[in-house]
Amino acid sequence: MLFTSIEFLFLFLPVVLAGYFLLPFRYGLKNLWLLAASLLFYAWGEPTFVFVMLGSMAFNYLMALLIGAVRERRGAARAALSVAVAGNLAVIGLWKYANFVTATLRGWFPSLQGAIPQTSFVLPIGISFFTFQAMSYVVDVFRGTVRVQRNPLKLALYIALFPQLIAGPIVRYSTVCEQIEGRRTTLDMFARGIMRFLYGFNKKMLLANLFAAVADKAFGMSDPGCGMAWLGAACYTLQIFFDFSGYSDMAIGIGLVFGFRFLENFDYPYVSKTVTEFWRRWHMSLGSWFRDYVYFPLGGSRVGKARLVLNLAVVWTLTGVWHGANWTFMLWGALYGVLIMIEKLADLPRRVEAQPVLRTVYQPFTLLAVVFGWVLFRAADLPAAAAYLKAMFSPGAGAVPGLAAYQLGEIAAVMCFGLLLSTPLVRDLRRRLDGSAAAAATDGLIQLALFACGVSYLVISAYNPFIYFNF
Repeated sequence: MLFTSIEFLFLFLPVVLAGYFLLPFRYGLKNLWLLAASLLFYAWGEPTFVFVMLGSMAFNYLMALLIGAVRERRGAARAALSVAVAGNLAVIGLWKYANFVTATLRGWFPSLQGAIPQTSFVLPIGISFFTFQAMSYVVDVFRGTVRVQRNPLKLALYIALFPQLIAGPIVRYSTVCEQIEGRRTTLDMFARGIMRFLYGFNKKMLLANLFAAVADKAFGMSDPGCGMAWLGAACYTLQIFFDFSGYSDMAIGIGLVFGFRFLENFDYPYVSKTVTEFWRRWHMSLGSWFRDYVYFPLGGSRVGKARLVLNLAVVWTLTGVWHGANWTFMLWGALYGVLIMIEKLADLPRRVEAQPVLRTVYQPFTLLAVVFGWVLFRAADLPAAAAYLKAMFSPGAGAVPGLAAYQLGEIAAVMCFGLLLSTPLVRDLRRRLDGSAAAAATDGLIQLALFACGVSYLVISAYNPFIYFNF
């Protein structure tokens, strides 16, 4: 079930809210209600997948209990942690990568096709998100940064909590453990949560979906031509930001309504001055996860240059693989890995901050690198990515002369709004007006009017793609 669906907006969410606020916190009734609602939310589209998640919950619950019991015996604790990590990776590997691995092996070794059957696993929604959350909990128990949760229902709520279940942000147990035990929703929190949800919904429906229509057309053409190729890449760059950050806004807003405070997941990444900075601002929960559970344990940056290169190679290989079983994602991860290696070895983040002239040159390069990266991310396969990149640098009319100019005319006003909203300018203006009752009321009315437009768009159109739903 998507947040941007009629069923969610006018059936699921109102019923869950009504039940939640009618029930007392006593006996854990609110938590039980949210857990039941979260399992229903996940099972809505494909009920059998909920058993994969329930199995993950049970496995990580038991492994954390075992690690907690033997923590003083470091050898035994490490062995238990290794089993837990291997089990979680096996879950992702089986469901997410088995089809890709078997297809690749069968292609590489045709003579062994009889011995290597082609698997056909259907990917459970959000498996990478809830598996990473569960794995971070077990690792934190091993490190002693969180206490073992002995109530399986509370741990299940942490893993299954529906606002962030299928597309993040990836929430650490340490962030919400006290909120699971006891929380309170004030009127101010409720209002801020609703407004945050409206911001995200409107970004998704009125910006991301419009950019998606142009991007899909460009990437779906065998010969888009130079102008259409650049326009499609620009629209996809804006689409993926408003799509994913909009979903994160909705998740954070719904969390606030129920008394949960999730950490931010985006910080205007397209104003970044370096590629390293971009990844501190984009999908921050994933970046911090790899930093804390992979990069730092490998030694981080406080090692020699050769080891630094190795550490970054490991992190960015895993980042690419996390996003999907396709060579395009692996090359996308490798691109960022190489760029960040160069930046760190040349000390570019510090130099760019200190030298305005260098910043003037390097910041446009950063944005261009991000756009090329999104082409790899969006393309169906490596040949399609190569053909699209070639079209971007091959001046000509393309398959449909004049199409780029026509599409640009159709989308120009929306692109202007998108470019403006992808910078902190509107946020800063809102902060200056914060505290003004008139400004707050006006903002609320505008968001409600836009929400009505978004809902009408839902009613009249079945086109409602969501990119990160697939991860």
